[in-house]
Amino acid sequence: MSKLVRAWMIWVVVLDLLTLAVNAVLLPAEPVRLMLAPASILIPAALAAEFIFRRPHPIWMQGVAILLGVFLILLSVALVGVSAGGEFYERHLTIMLFVAVTAIIIFPIPFSWTVGIAASALGLYLAFQLNNPAIARGSALAGALFFATGVIATVAARHTANILAHKTFLLVLRDRKRLDELTDANTRLELLARTDPLTGIANRRCMIETLDRVWTGEGEQTRGNAVLMCDVDHFKQLNDSLGHAEGDRCLVKVAGIIQSSLRDDRDQVARYGGEEFLVLLRDADEQEACVVAEQIRSRVEAASLPNPKSTTNEYVTVSIGVSVTSQDDPSITADVLQRQADEALYRAKQGGRNRVTFFQRSSGAPSSG
Repeated sequence: MSKLVRAWMIWVVVLDLLTLAVNAVLLPAEPVRLMLAPASILIPAALAAEFIFRRPHPIWMQGVAILLGVFLILLSVALVGVSAGGEFYERHLTIMLFVAVTAIIIFPIPFSWTVGIAASALGLYLAFQLNNPAIARGSALAGALFFATGVIATVAARHTANILAHKTFLLVLRDRKRLDELTDANTRLELLARTDPLTGIANRRCMIETLDRVWTGEGEQTRGNAVLMCDVDHFKQLNDSLGHAEGDRCLVKVAGIIQSSLRDDRDQVARYGGEEFLVLLRDADEQEACVVAEQIRSRVEAASLPNPKSTTNEYVTVSIGVSVTSQDDPSITADVLQRQADEALYRAKQGGRNRVTFFQRSSGAPSSG
């Protein structure tokens, strides 16, 4: 609004000066002399209003600046014609209405301010026409009614345009809000689709996607990768003896222990089955995989989660199968590595549980650690 008001004020100043210059060239000296005094009202009134809108001010001050500034501008235009008299009298009153209509159309202002500008213009027109010696009172009233119809129609059109613009703006905001909500909902759904609802870690689908990315060459090149298949020992006995609620609590605790045992953000753990967890160690050799796996096993045992029916230990323990491969070995796919880790886990359970077993590729058989 400020930019449009300031531009309009500068426009009327330039127009006033150009009009005076043209009149000075084309008209006799006497009419020009009579026009100078009333024309001088316009310039300070317009510049004062333009100055007010250079910086933010209270809305009431802006309203006063617009209404008073436009009124003085319209009065100046009307008085130029009234002072010169003759053919200039009615011509400048018509020009005054034109100036008022441009303000009504251009200014994006409250409806009450627009009505104020229209009332000022029509009031000045009617007042000066009733005192116009060249026309009868009836003609003055008829002319005022004619122009009033046009001005009122302009005000109504401007008000309708403001309403439509406001509605359009609100619709755009609503659509953006809905788009943001839809994006957030899709993000949450994607997160839910990739997250185990009980433990809060990744689920099987997410881990499979990660393994596919690693083995299809996405991401940085590494020395190799390790897969740890972890299984809670005698989990069925825990559920049977302590209930499923305690079993769920056990899974949450074990998931947290595994998560905290990972080296950095490159490593990932997922709940792969009921009580099975699969761990991917990026850029890891056998020694690093051994350290992480043993850390997981010992921390779970040290947590002292009860499992009174277990034949391995009175507390919850885990068995872990580990398989390690180098990045440059094309014969070992993600599926092969998982199967090897699963075979090593099976050997760990056969060997007495609560232990870490490595799949030794050279001999084709797992070895315990």
